[in-house]
Amino acid sequence: MSKKTGYLLGILLTIIIGMLLMWFFCCGSGATSGNANKSDQNNQVVAPEKPAPTQMGFAIKDPDGNFSFSDKANLDFNASGFSILQPVAGAVDNGIGKLQAYLSTDGNTAKFVDITGYYDTGEDNASAFPNLGIARANAVKNYFVSKGIPSSRINTYGELRDALVPDGTIYRGPVSFKIGSFANENGDADEMAALKARINANPLVLNFNTAQSSISLTPEQRQKLADISKYLDHVKGSSASIVGHTDNIGNPASHVSLGLKRAEFAKAYFKRNGIAEAQLKTSSKGDKDPAADNATEEGRAINRRSVVTLN
Repeated sequence: MSKKTGYLLGILLTIIIGMLLMWFFCCGSGATSGNANKSDQNNQVVAPEKPAPTQMGFAIKDPDGNFSFSDKANLDFNASGFSILQPVAGAVDNGIGKLQAYLSTDGNTAKFVDITGYYDTGEDNASAFPNLGIARANAVKNYFVSKGIPSSRINTYGELRDALVPDGTIYRGPVSFKIGSFANENGDADEMAALKARINANPLVLNFNTAQSSISLTPEQRQKLADISKYLDHVKGSSASIVGHTDNIGNPASHVSLGLKRAEFAKAYFKRNGIAEAQLKTSSKGDKDPAADNATEEGRAINRRSVVTLN
């Protein structure tokens, strides 16, 4: 082999080795990188594991007595709903029956039940109560009453719980229960007397137009309605008066009947929200007791109202 031929072979070998190295570091690593990117992309499209629906069973225990009951079933509600879904599980009815018997036993007449309803921020509150939890607790309270437990022995509360996970569109048992005892023989009589005085000093006033088909309450009005409901639950023989009023526009002979329609409209709204119809008394004063000057539109709007007080 001549010197020149060896030189040319050396150059050719250098070129071949360079091409091999270029392919290894560029194309080979690129293929690996491409596979990694593909893997990353696959990881990104994998949906996170969905949390299991919340299932709060019917569980209640007297820490100062010998009553205890629990079952995985409970009272269920639709999302944003405050009506108990039917049918109610037989085990739940069985537990309520045992609770009713326990509360009726001698020595337990000073005991009461706290019902707490839960809701999450993703739900809408279409009830008249301050929050959906209280509305749900009130519905459960009414169900307990239908099973023989006096409303005077039940307290209702609402609590935000964003950890709730619905089962599709249903919340499984978003309520809890606790047994307690009144601090004295008068129970909560003093509290109820103060509540009545506070409501009657600053009544619930609903202003709306005659053709209005719904009532939209402010947070303050919702709390007043919850307080009225609490009083009616805890004071035997109590009732609420709903008095309708009108402005002085139109035929004076129709004002009383128009005011009564307004009061009946409010009564139907309260009934839909779980307040017993028998405890709601309606009447009308027509245009005879204006709260503002009927000479202005603003004053007439104020006078078109229903006023709710406690008896």
